[in-house]
Amino acid sequence: MGKDRCLNITTLQAKDIRWPTSLGAHGSDAMHTDPDYSCVYVTIATAEGVTGYGMTFTLGRGTDIVLLAVRAMKRLVEGRTTTSIFERFGQFWRELTSDSQLRWIGPEKGVTHLAVAAIINALWDLWGRIRNVPVWQLLAEMEPEELVSTIDFRYIEDVITPEEAIALLRETKPTRSERIQYLLANGYPAYTTQIGWLGYSDETIRALCRKYLAAGFKAFKMKVGQDLQNDIKRCKLVREEIGWDNQFMIDANQTWNVQTAIEWVISLKEFKPLWIEEPTSPDDVLGHAKIAAALREHSIGVATGEMCCNRVMFKQFMQANALEFCQIDSARIGGVNEILSVYLMAKKLNVKVCPHAGGVGLCEMVQHLQMWDFCSVSCTMEGRMVEFVDQQHDQFVFPAAINEQACYVAPRAPGYSTELKQEAILQFEYPHGTEWKRMFDEGIFTRENY
Repeated sequence: MGKDRCLNITTLQAKDIRWPTSLGAHGSDAMHTDPDYSCVYVTIATAEGVTGYGMTFTLGRGTDIVLLAVRAMKRLVEGRTTTSIFERFGQFWRELTSDSQLRWIGPEKGVTHLAVAAIINALWDLWGRIRNVPVWQLLAEMEPEELVSTIDFRYIEDVITPEEAIALLRETKPTRSERIQYLLANGYPAYTTQIGWLGYSDETIRALCRKYLAAGFKAFKMKVGQDLQNDIKRCKLVREEIGWDNQFMIDANQTWNVQTAIEWVISLKEFKPLWIEEPTSPDDVLGHAKIAAALREHSIGVATGEMCCNRVMFKQFMQANALEFCQIDSARIGGVNEILSVYLMAKKLNVKVCPHAGGVGLCEMVQHLQMWDFCSVSCTMEGRMVEFVDQQHDQFVFPAAINEQACYVAPRAPGYSTELKQEAILQFEYPHGTEWKRMFDEGIFTRENY
C-alpha cells in the first residue's frame, strides 16, 4: 500500500434516525416485541471534501441516549488528521474507549461502546473512500503488520498476541488473491430470518418461506421462546414449507433461564435445528457452556454474540467452549477494530463465525467483515453464513445485494456501505423528519409514549 492522503477532519455530526418497523411486527422476538429499527448516524467531514459515514444500530427509544454519548466523544475526533488516526489506529481506538471520565459509564460496554462503534465505523468508511476500495478489500489487501496495528490487544494476549496474529495472516497471504477472485465471482452464503419474526401470522410465515425458497435460500431462522406449544406449531409449519434438506435455526433472544433453555430446546429437537441462538443472558458464559454441553448429544449447537459487549467476553465464551457459532455484530462492540480481534481469536480457537445482521445497516456492514475473514483469516466458507434481513436496504446509497444463489454480492463501491440516502434522513430523522411529523399528526405514534 502506498502512503494515504492526509486529510483534515473538520466536523463529526450525529443524527437520530428511526424507522417505524413495529407497525408491521418486523424484528419482533421474545424479548423485543415492538422494535422500531433505528440508528445513530455519524458523518465525519474533512476539509478536503471526503466524507465518512457510520452508524450503530438501536431499537427506537434510547437512540437519543447513544446520540449524546457520540457527541461527548466528538472532541476526540474533530481537528485530527486522518494520518494521525490511521497510522496508529489501535492506539486511537484505545484513546476513544479509555477517556478517563467517560469510561466510568462503560467501560467498553453498553451505550458508550455503541457510540464508539458509530464513530469507528464512520472512520473505516472514510479510510475505504481515501483508498478508493470497499472495506473488505481494504482489509484483505493490508499487509499483516498494518492490519494488526489497528487492533488493541489489551486483555486478550493470553489467547492471541500481535505476533501470532501477524504470523497467521502471513500464512494465508500467498493464496489470498485466489479467494478474492472466488468471492467476486460467487459471493458469500446468506441465511434469512425474514420468515420468522415472532409477531408474524402463520399465513405470513408460509408466504415468506415460499418467497425466500424461490429466491434461492437454503437456511432459515425463526424466533422462539414465548410459548412452547406455539413454537412447536410454528417449527412444524416452517419445516413443512422448507423441507428437511434445508437448514433451520431457532433464536430465543435471551429469554430463558439455563435449565429452561435446555428443556425447551430438547422439546424442539425433532425439527433438527442447526443452532439455538441466545438461549439465555448474553453475559452468562458458564450458563451457555452448560447449555452447549447438554445439547451436543442432540447435534444442536449454541450461537451467540449479537449482545456480547466486547472482545473480552468473546474470549471467555470461546475459551469455555460455550458457543459453536460466534455471532459478531458490527455495532454492538467497538466497531471494526475490535471485531477483527474476535475473528483472529475465533480462528485460533477453531470457532465458526456467522455474523448477526438483524437490523438497519448491519447487513451492509457485516458482509465486509465476513468477506475479509474468508480472504485472509479462516479462508473457508464451510459451516459459515451471514444473516440477511430484508429491511431498509432501499434507504442506503449502496445497499447490500443478494444474488440468485442467495449469496451476498461482494461490494465494489469504496467504503463501508454505510451512507444513507438524503431522502431517508429527511423522512426519518427523529423527531422532526417528515414521516415522523406525519405519524405524530395522524396519531399513529404519540410523543408522550415514544
